[in-house]
Amino acid sequence: MSNLRKLSAVMLIATLVSACDSGDINIQPSTTDTSTDNSTNNSNNTSGGGTANDQCASYLNSSGQTIQGIANGDNCSYPATFVDVGNPIRTNITIPALPNSGAHIFAGSLIMGRSCDSNACLTADDIRLGGDGPTLTVEAGANLAFATNAQYVAIHRGSQIQAIGTATNPITFTSQSDVQGTVGPEDVQQWGGMLIAGFGIDNDCAYTGTVGTNLALTGECHIPAEGLTGNDEVRYGGINNSDSSGRLEYVVVKHTGNQIGAGNELNGITFGGVGSGTIVNNLQVYSTYDDGIELFGGAVNITNFVALYARDDSIDIDSGYRGTITNALVIQSQSDANRCIEADGIDGYSSKDAATIADFIARGLNSQPTITNLTCILAADTGANNTHDPSQGWRLREGISPTITNSMVLGTFEAPEDATEDNWCVRFDNYDLVQTTASISGVIWACHDRIDPRNGFTEAVAAVGNQFAAASGDVAVSATAVTDTGLVVLEGTPPVFSIADATKVVDGASPTATTTAGTVIGSTFTAANLGWTFGILDGSRSQPLWFENL
Repeated sequence: MSNLRKLSAVMLIATLVSACDSGDINIQPSTTDTSTDNSTNNSNNTSGGGTANDQCASYLNSSGQTIQGIANGDNCSYPATFVDVGNPIRTNITIPALPNSGAHIFAGSLIMGRSCDSNACLTADDIRLGGDGPTLTVEAGANLAFATNAQYVAIHRGSQIQAIGTATNPITFTSQSDVQGTVGPEDVQQWGGMLIAGFGIDNDCAYTGTVGTNLALTGECHIPAEGLTGNDEVRYGGINNSDSSGRLEYVVVKHTGNQIGAGNELNGITFGGVGSGTIVNNLQVYSTYDDGIELFGGAVNITNFVALYARDDSIDIDSGYRGTITNALVIQSQSDANRCIEADGIDGYSSKDAATIADFIARGLNSQPTITNLTCILAADTGANNTHDPSQGWRLREGISPTITNSMVLGTFEAPEDATEDNWCVRFDNYDLVQTTASISGVIWACHDRIDPRNGFTEAVAAVGNQFAAASGDVAVSATAVTDTGLVVLEGTPPVFSIADATKVVDGASPTATTTAGTVIGSTFTAANLGWTFGILDGSRSQPLWFENL
């Protein structure tokens, strides 16, 4: 047995008892499962039954040799010789659910396929427009953990991830420290995070024509993802916005982040050029150092998204993203967070002249996200000790054309520390360029600073079809009727569920903001459909939400 394997075995056995109770991985959701587990085993490995090692994942390498993980009690460990940078998995593999909430613990990064910086490289791997490469299947209820923030999960172009959990058996990607029970509720940078790469359209590449009609790629498109360099680089981009990188359902990603340089960091999940053929339903990111999710180009649609304790932006959009985010709940940390949404339309905007920017917008190459039923609960402390910039609502900029409806931004749970805090609900930097293609309606804003006006996006413009609550200054308003009945837009225990519009109260009366087609303003999550998440409901969290009794 190698030294690495000996160390892994000793460490895991020594910490197994504490991992069952003190960590935050082995929480059983308190909900009824009405979903179907459609996960399939399409790999060369076996799971369940047989010897102890049969519980661990395995695959056949190019030499026909079986490479398998090592059983350690309820867990399986995988040295870097199993998979890592420079040693990717290039065949189908299944990660099974282990008995007793056991975890698959990786000493190396989990890499599917390989990164290509040329069309010739893709051709050599028989990769064309997606779905041609190996598939990583993760069974419902599986827990995957990683040793340090140097390790990450990468699904390269052509490869797929099929991680299909259920409401009672979600899939968790987390850190070894979480399994060991040594992680704090809001600890970050315990492992790297996830990167999923696709062949979607990204305005960092060169095209002729217009999106949706006659767009054609000029030359090659191989964009390096941020957060990694050298041999670790993940590359994405192309011209297939219908590309499929697989399926994520009932997936929780926790305690992520790594910084290799200023502004060059790993997120909870990075979607690079991921297409609409990818299915993402019921996804959570929890305690992330950088962004919760970042969407570079592509058109992946995300339904039922939850972000807790992202230290930078909970939702970050850039480079021509054209997908939808439907029903989302963002809860910032009490004292360390940046923006609920930071959304850019054109990458490298500041280096482009006005004619180029206008051409990108005219040809549909700018970001055009559609966001519906989003609730943002902003940090109470927006001070100077934040990991990134101060806590704020939505920053929309750089030629973006968003459609945002039926949403709420709440930043009034505690009074600001001083009058200099820049705790605004919304800022639209380049509204004069895209006012005919941007639409924001049915939004309730309640922040100490309503707006940071820019380029024609004034408070009067922002109020059309929307409503700013009067709460401002040094007043703390709970938004839950706990201390103030003049602003009541949330209910539940903890109070994170949007109440019906007919019973909402803004400034002591029914809101003037109206929904489209009668849809509730704010996320439509309830206690019944949040049981798969971590950090919100009693019995499945490490600490109460900070605003519960405000």
